[in-house]
Amino acid sequence: MKGETLFENFKAISEKEWKQKIQYDLKGKDYNEMVVWNSPEGIKVKPFYHADDLKHITLKSTPVSSWRIGQSIYAGNAIMANEKALRSIQKGAEALRFLIPEASVNIDTILNNIDLSTIKVYLNMQFLSKEFIVKALAKYPRSKKLHFQIDPIGNLAKSGNWYASMSSDTLLVKDLVSNEIENLLSIDVSLYENAGADMVQQLAYAMSHANEYLNILLESNALSKLKSIDFNVAVGGNYFFEIAKLKALRNLWQVLASAYDISVPCHIVAEPSKRNKTIYDYNVNMLRTTTESMSAVLGGSETVFNLNYNAIYKKDNDFADRIAINQLILLKEESYFDKVENPAEGSYYIETLTNQLSEKALLLFKSIEKDGGLLKQLKNHTVQHKIADSAQKQQEKFNAKKIVLVGTNAYTNENDKMAHELELYPFVKKNPRKTLITPIIEKRLAEEFEQNRLSHE
Repeated sequence: MKGETLFENFKAISEKEWKQKIQYDLKGKDYNEMVVWNSPEGIKVKPFYHADDLKHITLKSTPVSSWRIGQSIYAGNAIMANEKALRSIQKGAEALRFLIPEASVNIDTILNNIDLSTIKVYLNMQFLSKEFIVKALAKYPRSKKLHFQIDPIGNLAKSGNWYASMSSDTLLVKDLVSNEIENLLSIDVSLYENAGADMVQQLAYAMSHANEYLNILLESNALSKLKSIDFNVAVGGNYFFEIAKLKALRNLWQVLASAYDISVPCHIVAEPSKRNKTIYDYNVNMLRTTTESMSAVLGGSETVFNLNYNAIYKKDNDFADRIAINQLILLKEESYFDKVENPAEGSYYIETLTNQLSEKALLLFKSIEKDGGLLKQLKNHTVQHKIADSAQKQQEKFNAKKIVLVGTNAYTNENDKMAHELELYPFVKKNPRKTLITPIIEKRLAEEFEQNRLSHE
């Protein structure tokens, strides 16, 4: 009939009717036991999601500009780092992250001939130096594409020590922020994922981590000078959950920022997790990093840095770098992952997961703050124990093949030999030293399995 649409010919089906149909098809079997599963975060995942699931959820639109293809570069040698950066730009990189080991590295050499008006640069400094930052700003005073990514608390959590001391490190943070330096602070959330924290823990620790800096700045009347904050996030293999994790992170930051009455943008930098990467059947890592990069983009990351498929055991090489960049180029240029703004927005499943992760993380965040905050829980090792418990549960599932890594604990190729291929030590390194706290240690799921297999080659 004139004026009718196709959908007017079909009756709307309620959530209740769908569930009744599933229960009928189950022929008496228990619905909750057969088709509902529990995630490690305690979320009951249903077999279907309906518009009714969004009735009590306030959807937040968070437009993100087109994401950038990133390339990470070790900058121990400034000349070689610059050469690699220029080659990477020619091959399609739109953002560069330099891992700078010490303040003596020449920033001018690193950035030579790099157009900062078009290329975003992240300086991942493995040290804390006001002089280094001041020198960079003197050379590039108006560059909003220069991110310094300083994170003394992240260094404490990872290494067990402050760069110098708590008072010295925090004083420098206050000083730098007071000078209204843009793109300065960074929160290393990737450490929690790579050490085995579940998603609720990652989100809650990220907020508590950021909240420590907000409190430091509030005490020194420098909070109003904070211009932006970066979150460095590692993305795992649970495709839809990881999309929801990133969306939840942005939502939680908005909640935290509003509590301080500040309007500070949240800049998300994402990379694939190391947790599920393997040295055996290493080509499967390309499949893992592809889906993880997809989650990073759909979750709303501003920049995505891919992980080389053989990064766990092999030194940087042009072939692996090229493959990693090409994966992102294919997503952007051929799969059109930059043509639709917020493609995951409005998805019944993803929005429900986002809301559930946000609520659970907010509860954990509040309990951490009630107990004195992240620094206190790091010092009394509460955070380390909680992450270790989560990691152990994941490990037990991996050992029981409830978590499957193809080529490692399932469908293994017994002819695959790796003992003579290792250029890097791919396992947890034991380096006994005096630390203020027990550091949070990154560890892959497959490590014990791989060590045992290597010993029998």
